[in-house]
Amino acid sequence: PIKFIYPKRGEKSKELRITIQNAKLLLGEWLIDRQKRRERIPKILNQLKDDLNLDVPPRIIEAFDVSHLGGINTVASMVSFIDGRPKKSKYRKYSIKTVDGIDDFSSIREAIFRRYKRVKEENQVVPNLILVDGGKGQLSMALSALRELGMDYIPIIGLAKRLEEVFITGNAQPQTIHKTSPSLILLRRIRDEAHRFAIKFQRQKRNKEFIHSIFQNIKGVGKKRQEILLKAFDGPKQIAKLTPEVIRAETGIPIKLVKRIIEKSKNL
Repeated sequence: PIKFIYPKRGEKSKELRITIQNAKLLLGEWLIDRQKRRERIPKILNQLKDDLNLDVPPRIIEAFDVSHLGGINTVASMVSFIDGRPKKSKYRKYSIKTVDGIDDFSSIREAIFRRYKRVKEENQVVPNLILVDGGKGQLSMALSALRELGMDYIPIIGLAKRLEEVFITGNAQPQTIHKTSPSLILLRRIRDEAHRFAIKFQRQKRNKEFIHSIFQNIKGVGKKRQEILLKAFDGPKQIAKLTPEVIRAETGIPIKLVKRIIEKSKNL
């Protein structure tokens, strides 16, 4: 056990009391400064408020994107930015259930509806701004989902990739924001993060189905081991290049079974 020995009287005791008082003062100043930083609104958000004619600075922004492979395995992503910074614990991903084939408009509508239906039911914090990846078509469908939920009071915009145009509700023409404006750069960064997250999820889903279709006929490789392989490696191409010992160490799958998995991967 650790023992703390400190003076109870004399000059050293006085110095200790002064030190404790100073520490309390510094701690108080630090706590006050931290609270101020939390309450301080970044300058770029005030500029974004002016550029988009919003009532309040968009401290909470949620952005959506859709990803698919030729209309197969369509997914949507939602990323959350608080005070201009990503909050990854609040990211969400959606497997699109009601849309067949290539239909980004309906897919974005489903994602928006599912997200804010839950927000409404659970009385969660509503964002100050919703951003969808796309132009007037995506924006219109997203807005229709909000109207169905009675939540169309939330500001929502579309950011089209081709010319980086910003579309707002009630205006057929894109909002005029200079291409080098910090607020537009922030919107692009948020849009790109939603795009990255959607592609990552779509790739994971595709790899999962691919691995399942390849290894499902190997006796001893069930759903659980397929998931282990998916988490440990980036698909059959990588597996084919590895030694049985490496795969065994990473997954815990028996060597004999690993060899069959490698052989199957090499024959693709």
